[in-house]
Amino acid sequence: MLVFDQPKLMGIINATPDSFYRGHGDLDDDALRQKAGNMIREGASILDIGGQSTRPGSVRISAEEELDRVLPAIKLIHTHFPGQIISVDTYSSKVAIAAVETGATIVNDISGGLLDENMLPAVASLRVPFVCMHMKGSPEHMQDDPVYDDVVKTVLDYFIERSEACRLAGINDLILDPGFGFGKTITHNFQLLKGLRTFCMTGRPVLAGLSRKSTVYRTLGVGVEEALNGTTVLNTLALEHGASLLRVHDVKEAHEAIILHEAYKKASCLQDA
Repeated sequence: MLVFDQPKLMGIINATPDSFYRGHGDLDDDALRQKAGNMIREGASILDIGGQSTRPGSVRISAEEELDRVLPAIKLIHTHFPGQIISVDTYSSKVAIAAVETGATIVNDISGGLLDENMLPAVASLRVPFVCMHMKGSPEHMQDDPVYDDVVKTVLDYFIERSEACRLAGINDLILDPGFGFGKTITHNFQLLKGLRTFCMTGRPVLAGLSRKSTVYRTLGVGVEEALNGTTVLNTLALEHGASLLRVHDVKEAHEAIILHEAYKKASCLQDA
């Protein structure tokens, strides 16, 4: 079981040829080993390996192709950095099982088990933590005019339902991810960020995945390459609103945000005392 005595970092490693951010896709072995090593040294507690693109409008690939992408990456990292926590970013139970057998110890599913009916039983049998994300629709169509009466309430209701489904399946360790950018407008994403502490009331760790997303660069009117500073701002707001885990491309800057935020909280507590 992961212990979140203070916020932790999940470093993103995309084993895909079409990653939206340069330097995060289709890496050779040397580049992958270097990237993983850098992320670990900079403070990543978890490395998240994904072989299926889930950006808006992405096209699904077969489980076999996904396995061809993620298993070599997981094996390499597990071999060169023994003891490092690795998560597999997949909504395929077949990929999840093979990934855990290869060295992954967390399953990170953008669909919360809804895109593969075998996912929850598989995770339960593997006895690993499960990241349960909210997504409206599917990656192919999730940004086709998403509408909510109350996005925070909708996501909270989803987490309550999915948490019970996970419990009944036998999954004990659950991390909740509100799914910034997955079937949400920029306004929805800011509403979720402001309401993040609502999800903390479930007693489960909450993951915030805001790194270099369109909410950052479109709001600022810049490109994804210029979105690091904005990402750090939103990561800091996520920490202030109770996030236990940040999923990021840029580990060093996110780690610094955690250090500074922890120091800020400590000073506030001393002042209150």
